[in-house]
Amino acid sequence: MADKLIIFDTTLRDGEQSPGASMTKDEKIRIAKQLERMKVDVIEAGFAAASPGDFESIKAIASIIKDSTICSLSRANDRDIARAAEALQAAQRKRIHTFIATSPLHMEKKLRMTPDQVLEQAIQAVRYARNFTDDVEFSPEDGSRSDMDFLCRVLEAVIKEGATTINFADTVGYAVPELYGNMLKSLRERIPNSDKAIWSVHCHNDLGMAVANSLAGVMIGGARQIECTINGLGERAGNTALEEIVMAVRTRKDYFDLQLGIDISQIVPASKLVSQITGFAVQPNKAVVGANAFAHASGIHQDGILKARDTYEIMRAEDVGWTANKLVLGKLSGRNAFKQRLEELGIELESETEVNAAFARFKELADRKAEIFDEDILALVSDEEHAHNNDAFHYVSLSQRSETGELPFAKVVFTSEGREVTCEGNGNGPVDAIVNAIDSKVQSGAELLLFSVNAITTGTQSQGEVTMRLSKAGRIVNGVGADPDIVVASAKAYLSALNKLQSKTEKLNPQI
Repeated sequence: MADKLIIFDTTLRDGEQSPGASMTKDEKIRIAKQLERMKVDVIEAGFAAASPGDFESIKAIASIIKDSTICSLSRANDRDIARAAEALQAAQRKRIHTFIATSPLHMEKKLRMTPDQVLEQAIQAVRYARNFTDDVEFSPEDGSRSDMDFLCRVLEAVIKEGATTINFADTVGYAVPELYGNMLKSLRERIPNSDKAIWSVHCHNDLGMAVANSLAGVMIGGARQIECTINGLGERAGNTALEEIVMAVRTRKDYFDLQLGIDISQIVPASKLVSQITGFAVQPNKAVVGANAFAHASGIHQDGILKARDTYEIMRAEDVGWTANKLVLGKLSGRNAFKQRLEELGIELESETEVNAAFARFKELADRKAEIFDEDILALVSDEEHAHNNDAFHYVSLSQRSETGELPFAKVVFTSEGREVTCEGNGNGPVDAIVNAIDSKVQSGAELLLFSVNAITTGTQSQGEVTMRLSKAGRIVNGVGADPDIVVASAKAYLSALNKLQSKTEKLNPQI
C-alpha cells in the first residue's frame, strides 16, 4: 500500500498571523467545522498561551470537533504547555506542538541562550508535554538555517523523550527544494532513532517555493506530514497552500504514490469561507481555487476542451467543489428550505431566534437580487453573527449623494454601545464621505491601508464584498462587509474594522 500523507492545517494559527486576519471564536469554529468536513487529519486550532481569546477558541473547537486531531502550539516552557493541555482537555484526539529556535542567529540574537541551554529546554518541554498526551510534536524553529550537527543532537534527544512528530521548519522561506529535501534526508539518516517519529515539513513562501519545498521534503526527505493553510494564508508571503499540495499529490499519483484522506469536494467551499471571514481575497489566477483556475480564453484551448476535456484540463472543476456555486434559493423559498441549506453548508446557528433572524435577512436580500447563491448565504450569516456579538458599533442605515461637479455627501446611522448615532460628512467620493462621516463621531485616528471590492458571485446583481484594512498604534485589522450596494458594504466594512481596533485583546504571534 502507498504511504499515508498526513495533512496538518494551521490556518487558525499560522494563517491568522497575516496582518489583519484575526478571527473571532465563532469564525474559528466555522472554519474548524469546514476543515473537519474536508477530513483534515490535524487542525492546529491556535496558540493557547497567546491570549484568552485563543485559549477559549481552542477549548471550544476541542469540544466540538470529533474526526480530526486538535493541536495547540506552545513555546518550550511549562506554562505554555500546561495552558495548551488545559485548552485541549475535551478533545477526543489531542496534540501538543512545542517549539524552540535552533539556528545560531535565533539562539544568539533572539533567545540569548547557548546551544546547550536550548537543548536542555527542548528536552524538558517534550518530557513535560508527555504528561498530558502521547501525541507530542516538536519543531526546531528556523530549522533550515540551523547547524546540522546541533540539529541532530536536539532531534535525537526529543525523540528519545517521546516526541512522536518532528517538524522541520523553514521559518523564513529561505529553503530551495533540492537542498531542503536533502537536508531532511540527511537528518533522518544521521539520527539513530529517526524511525520512531513521523517527520513533517512546514514551509513559508517568501521565495515562492513553499509548495515545492514541502513536496521535496516528502519525496527526497521522507516526510509524511505537510503543514499548510487554506489559500496559503499566512504572514509575509504566506504558507504552503493546502489546496495545491492536495491536488498535486492526487493529480500526480503516478509520481507521489501517497494516500490522502482529504475530501477534495470541500476545497473550494473552504477557500471561500476563509477568504470571506479574513477579508483576504483569492487572486483570480491562484491554482485550484482562483476564479480563473479552470477558465480557458484561448480559442485553441476552448476547441481542445470541447473535443476532449483532458487536452487542457488535468483536474475537474467540479471535483474540487466549484459546482457549489449553484443557485440554491429564491424569494419564494421557505424557512425549512433555508434551514436545510444552512445545514448542508455546515452552518449551525445556536437558536431558533438566530435562524429566524438570518431567514429575515435572506428574505430581504431575495427581494433585492433574484438569485441567491451559497456565497450569499455565508455572507448574510456572517452579518448575523456580527449583529449578535458584543461589538461596539453596528450599522443601521445610510443615505448618500454623488454627482459630477458636486462634492459627495453621506449621512450614516449606526449604533455605538447600543445608542443610535447619526453623522454626516463629505469626501472625494461616496466611500470617503462615509468614512469621514463615521470618523466625525468615532475619531478613530486610524490609517486606511487597504480598500478592496470583490463580487461575491457573478452578474450585476451580485453582492459586493468590501475589505478595509486599518492600522493604528502598530495594530493592523481587517474589516469585511457585504451588500448588493457596495457603498453600504463599505460602511459595514469600516465599522467592522473599527470594532476590531476597539478590541483590547493582545496576543503573541510566534513564528515556526
